Amino acid sequence: MSVRELVILGTAAQVPTRERNHNGYLLRWDNDGFLFDPGEGTQRQMQFADVAASTIHHIALTHFHGDHCLGVPGVIQRLNLDKVTHPIHAHYPASGEPFFDALCRASLYQNTLRLTKHPISATGYTYESRTFHLMAESLDHRTECYGYRVQELPSRTICMEKLDALGIHGPDIGKLKRQGFLQIDDRQIFLESVSYERPTQSFAIVMDTRPCEGAQKLAQNVDVLLCEATYTHEDIKLAHEYMHMTAVQAAELARDAKAKKLVLTHFSQRYRHYGEHLQEARAIFPNTILARDGDRIAFPTRQRQV
Repeated sequence: MSVRELVILGTAAQVPTRERNHNGYLLRWDNDGFLFDPGEGTQRQMQFADVAASTIHHIALTHFHGDHCLGVPGVIQRLNLDKVTHPIHAHYPASGEPFFDALCRASLYQNTLRLTKHPISATGYTYESRTFHLMAESLDHRTECYGYRVQELPSRTICMEKLDALGIHGPDIGKLKRQGFLQIDDRQIFLESVSYERPTQSFAIVMDTRPCEGAQKLAQNVDVLLCEATYTHEDIKLAHEYMHMTAVQAAELARDAKAKKLVLTHFSQRYRHYGEHLQEARAIFPNTILARDGDRIAFPTRQRQV
C-alpha cells in the first residue's frame, strides 16, 4: 500500500532551540522519499521520527545557508554506513556546487553510494520520473534559492465492473492498458471508456524568500504547501529586509494559489511561542497548521472520480 506523508524533522530558522531542530523535511511519496533541506542534526531527528536512511531517494536543497544544508554530511555518510544500494539523486542550486561537494567530503568514510547530482541553473527545472515530476522555481532570497514541487502525473484506474460487462478478462486487461484499446470482433474498446482518471496530488515547499512569482507557481492548487513563516506580521519590515516571509504572507500565498492545506515552519528563535503565527495565518487561510518537530502530516484521501 502506497504511503504519502510529510515527516517534520526540524522547524527552526538559523539557530535551533530546545524544542525545535534546524530544518529537515522528509516527504514519503509512494516508493520514493524526498529529504528537503536537511539542517544540522537531521540524522538524529530521523532516529526520533523512526525514519530509516533507506527511505531517502532524493535530497533537495533550496539553498546553501547552513540551517538548510549542514545535515548533508551526516545523511550521506549514514546512507553509506547502511549500505543503501538504490541511487540517490541530489538537487540543488548550481552556484552552490563547491559547497555541496565540500559537504559530501566533510570527513573520511568509505563511499559506495550511487549519488547522481542534478545542479539547477535556471527556474523551471524539472526532474522527470514515470509517476511524478520534481519541479523547481526561483525564489527571492539573498542567494540563489529554489522552491520545489512534487507533482503526480495523470493516470487511469480500470473500472472492473465495465470490463466484466464487456467480457474482458485475464491477459486482455493488460493488453488494453498497454496499447490503449482492445479489438473484440468488429468492435474497438478504448481504455478511456472503461476507466476513470485518478485525481493527481501535489506537494510544494517554499523556503527563505519574499513573496514572489516563483512561490505562486509552486503553490498553485497544491494539496500540501509547506511554507516558511519566519516572522509575525509586526516584524514585516524585518522579513522584507532579510528576504523572508511572515505568517500572514504565507497564508496569503496559500489563499491566492488556492492551496488545500498550509503547513507553517522555519520559525525565528526571537519568538518563544508560535501561537500568534498560527492565529494570523488562520484568519486568512483557515486550513493552516503549525509544524512541530516529529509531526507526521498525511495527504488527504483522494475522491474517486467516475
